[in-house]
Amino acid sequence: MTWFRSFVYNIVFYVNLVLFLVLGSPFYVTPRKWSIRALQAWATTSLWWLKVICGTKLEVRGRENIPAGAVLVASKHQSTWDTFALLPLFDDPAMVLKRELIFIPLFGWFIPKFRMIPVERSAGAQGLKTMLARAREAAKMGRQLVIFPEGTRTAPDAAPDYKPGAAALYLHLGLPCLPIALNSGLFWPRRKFLRYPGTIVVEILPVIEPGLSRRDFSNRLQETIETATARLVKEGRASARE
Repeated sequence: MTWFRSFVYNIVFYVNLVLFLVLGSPFYVTPRKWSIRALQAWATTSLWWLKVICGTKLEVRGRENIPAGAVLVASKHQSTWDTFALLPLFDDPAMVLKRELIFIPLFGWFIPKFRMIPVERSAGAQGLKTMLARAREAAKMGRQLVIFPEGTRTAPDAAPDYKPGAAALYLHLGLPCLPIALNSGLFWPRRKFLRYPGTIVVEILPVIEPGLSRRDFSNRLQETIETATARLVKEGRASARE
């Protein structure tokens, strides 16, 4: 039954995406904030279909920790689910993402419209410099900059491998950092077709105030996210056995 529901949902997910890209093409010429709202609506409907078809729910904890205005959001990344499910949580998210996504037909064309922050990893120091410049512009607009510090999806039990991008943004922008822990990999595993029933928990943790050194920030960020994530993974597994 899980296989069948996963199959149906995957079809619905991509049909929903294509409909957004085609029928939502007028949002390419509307004010950017309107386009962001359309993107968030697509993400919300994708979450709704996931709940209806696969029985995969969402619980968000710690909304009260989200500050007003610009903030650096650093989230654990276990699943493709994270790339769209976090968008409706913020007023005006600007996601740091791989530059290669720009070249995907239709989907990639919207990335400049949303004014997301593409990163060319192979460009080294120049790529980091460009990312920081775009992030600074987004921060001046009062947006929420969303980055996955590990740079790629990791399995729930994988050893953490935090890259320097989040720390560079924290030091360069002087913004508070909002850590996020989650257990999405239990229910939407990376590189797998199946979608499992249960409750994905996203926990928005207290902000890390600006002003820490690179080392202190990096250590605190990793410890904060990993400790909370381990707890959520344990909780998710326990609930699945009930």
